Amino acid sequence: MYFESRAHAGQLLAVQLLEKYRYENCAVVALSDGGVLIGEQIAAQLHCILTMLITEGIDVPGESVSIGAVSQSGNFTYNSEFSAGEIEEYATEFHGYLDDQKRQAFSRINRLIGDGGLIDTDMLKERVVILVADGLSDGAILSVALDFLKPIHIHRLVVAAAVATIPAVDQLHVMADELHVLDVKENFMGTNHYFEDNTVPSHEETIAKINQIVLNWR
Repeated sequence: MYFESRAHAGQLLAVQLLEKYRYENCAVVALSDGGVLIGEQIAAQLHCILTMLITEGIDVPGESVSIGAVSQSGNFTYNSEFSAGEIEEYATEFHGYLDDQKRQAFSRINRLIGDGGLIDTDMLKERVVILVADGLSDGAILSVALDFLKPIHIHRLVVAAAVATIPAVDQLHVMADELHVLDVKENFMGTNHYFEDNTVPSHEETIAKINQIVLNWR
């Protein structure tokens, strides 16, 4: 399945969510810049807050494999696709590297979001939280999001995505209370492949927009 744009995919997902959640206390949390474009459509239909979880991934040195990611809370979450043994091996072998990368990642996040913080946890308490992504190649970003949400008492966790891989969907069935994915791919070609229009504002522009939305909501 191909989409005209991320806004188009967001409109399709909003249709799926509208009947059940139009009168519920919801919060839409985008997991990426592209996810914000999808989340805007959902939040507009549900008349709810739209915010974003900022993360910084850390890769295995010399490989395009994510060890895990740091969230804006400062917590580091290992990629859930690794076994406990693999995590222990990486943690031992790359201990100094990981500590350094975590500090740098958290510093970059703080510079980007400034004093606003983007997500006020009070905005999410007792709400239906809808995590939104344009594409999910694996469960890594979802592991970070779950770790971030763990101390917050939310009413229900819904995940909405335009496209996802089979392993990501398998993991989502365990993680989320409800799942809405427009297309599940066995051979994932990369998120951009499934959108005719891949215009996405810069990371800085997206964060500035989200900060303004949050400020106005407060």
